[in-house]
Order: sequence, then C-alpha cells, then structure tokens
Amino acid sequence: MIYKLLLGEIGLDEVLHHYNANITYIRLPDKINGFIFPYKNINNIFINNFLSDKGKKEAILHELSHLELNQTGQIDNDLLAYKVDRYETEVNNYVRFLLSNIGGILWKKYYFYLYVYFL
Repeated sequence: MIYKLLLGEIGLDEVLHHYNANITYIRLPDKINGFIFPYKNINNIFINNFLSDKGKKEAILHELSHLELNQTGQIDNDLLAYKVDRYETEVNNYVRFLLSNIGGILWKKYYFYLYVYFL
C-alpha cells in the first residue's frame, strides 16, 4: 500500500482509509516526530507540528510503515521492553527497502510526489 503511495498510484487519503487512520498535528517533545495511538479501532497518527514539511512527510511515512507491518498490536509489555528498538529498526529498514526499490526515474518521481502532493 505504501509502495503505491510513493509511486503516486494512490493518494494519502486512500492509504488512511485502508488503515482506518487519521493524522493530527500536535506539539510533541523535540525528539519525538510522531506516534500511533490506536483507539476504538481507529489508528490515530500524531505528528509533531514543529517538524519541517519534509520532516512531517517522513514521519507520516514512518508511522504508516508501522501500520503496514502490523506493529500496532504490540502496545502491551513489548513497548516497555527492548523490543521497541527492534520495531523502530524494522520500520526504518522497511522504508529504506521501499525507497531503494523505487530507483532511477521513479526515485525522482518519489521526491517530486513527496514534496508536491503528499500533504
């Protein structure tokens, strides 16, 4: 789903609908770019409103990757354990994988899409 978003084949609204998610921009501490708070079957994505436009888009991509990797069900003891780093690493590797598979002309298209159409 995110891959199609990055290619410009679908829009952000379609991805949010697919994951039953919404995005809210709020003030967060400096080192927190965003997080997901699932509540009543809605995935509430909170993004730090002090990030640059590029930073907000990257944070959204990161949080959507948590949804795509089905990591929101880990909100129990796992979040308090060492596994948090594993989930963050897994998401970061996944985003790198997606972006590396876009390559060449599509890579340029991604950057154009990210800056012009994503938000």
